Amino acid sequence: MAKQPMLKFVTVERDMPEKRSADVRNDDFLEIYAPFIKAKAEEQASRCSQCGVPYCQSHCPLHNNIPDWLNMTATGRLEEAYAISQATNTFPEICGRICPQDRLCEGGCVIENSGHGTVTIGAVEKYITDTAWENGWVKPITPLAERAESVGIIGAGPGGLAAADMLRRAGVQVTVYDRYDRAGGLLTYGIPGFKLEKDVVMKRNTQLTDSGVTLKLNCNVGEDISFDEIRAAHDAVIIATGVYKSRDLGGPGAGAKGIVKALDYLTASNRLNFGDTVPEYDSGELNADGKKVVVIGGGDTAMDCVRTAIRQGAESVKCLYRRDRANMPGSQRETQNAEEEGVVFEWLAAPKGFTGDAVDGVMVQRMRLGAPDASGRQSPEVIEGADYVEEADLVIKALGFEPEDLPTLWNQPDLPVTRWGTVKAEFTTGATDLDGVYAVGDIVRGASLGVWAIRDGRDCAEAILKKFDAAKAVAAE
Repeated sequence: MAKQPMLKFVTVERDMPEKRSADVRNDDFLEIYAPFIKAKAEEQASRCSQCGVPYCQSHCPLHNNIPDWLNMTATGRLEEAYAISQATNTFPEICGRICPQDRLCEGGCVIENSGHGTVTIGAVEKYITDTAWENGWVKPITPLAERAESVGIIGAGPGGLAAADMLRRAGVQVTVYDRYDRAGGLLTYGIPGFKLEKDVVMKRNTQLTDSGVTLKLNCNVGEDISFDEIRAAHDAVIIATGVYKSRDLGGPGAGAKGIVKALDYLTASNRLNFGDTVPEYDSGELNADGKKVVVIGGGDTAMDCVRTAIRQGAESVKCLYRRDRANMPGSQRETQNAEEEGVVFEWLAAPKGFTGDAVDGVMVQRMRLGAPDASGRQSPEVIEGADYVEEADLVIKALGFEPEDLPTLWNQPDLPVTRWGTVKAEFTTGATDLDGVYAVGDIVRGASLGVWAIRDGRDCAEAILKKFDAAKAVAAE
């Protein structure tokens, strides 16, 4: 009888890929985790309990068939593992790096909840697809037949590119319009290289263009081309712009020099790592070198900012968050990484203003957690008389993102939006009330995860294909 390759969670302990020490990784923007070697990937995959009801799969927004590709990995059938992974996820090597697995698949792992430690799903997912790239298993898309229909996609982030991939596989003609000079959206310019090295994203961009997807970059809809022109050129349009408008912060001194937006700061850093000339970095405006840096916010963007500032050579880096560690929205894994790298967290601390014409301090109010708000989270309350000033030469606002006013920017008063400014669309299909116009990702959900944008893009592509097929069937009658 063949030896059982799985269910080894009782005898094999959970193990992550080796993490580079903080004093080494603080000097560069390379990913902090080494890749699994083959034997270690097989060992860790073999810990899967092969549940009859796999909660890892149900907790994954893409419902990836995780138990099957873990089994394939444990038994050395990596090409099959990649095929299973790619079948449900357009960008598995990206999700393996940036998904908060502790809140999704790994958080739902049955053996984690039984006290044995979760399977390292994200690290194995990354290993599978990196191996696929190394071995040439990832090919340009070759549709069985070309179709006459065309789709225009506004936004080259994960949602737009996932839809482009799915539509191209069906033979649809796809054009993606994006304001930036490189595709990828926040994958390219928002997420630092220490979480997602940029060649990973660029390889997928190249795969799409080699597959016949047209990328129209440096193209700002509403300025370089109108929404009506895009709509007239295609049989369907997908809005996948994401949410790029930064939430602002008021109070005395809020307009002082040296107070910058998180996305501006991260984009400058990522451009520099591409080898671009970045005047705002060279001038010191978006450069933390030698400065006392304060980042305001508690989400993943704030974690990206504090860890970037460390690598730029900041004298000190502090993160202010108005709630405590248990209530912060960012990944606990990222918080731990930041602390290892030298970031100091000031919990229960909220800014109420700034000092200096060129900022030299943040006026901070000490907080406590009071009664829960409407969402069930405890609301922060000010502790009177506990204010202080935190020294700062550079303040980075990482307070989250909101949608831009698309109806006004694109001169589309009939584009339906919610009271929050997000586009009104069906979650299952992305369809809006405008005929042939769809929307996916953060512009519908509000600021969310890349994996949800991928899910939305894939679902929307499927809905568009069904509509195209139905129209052809009617025309053939």
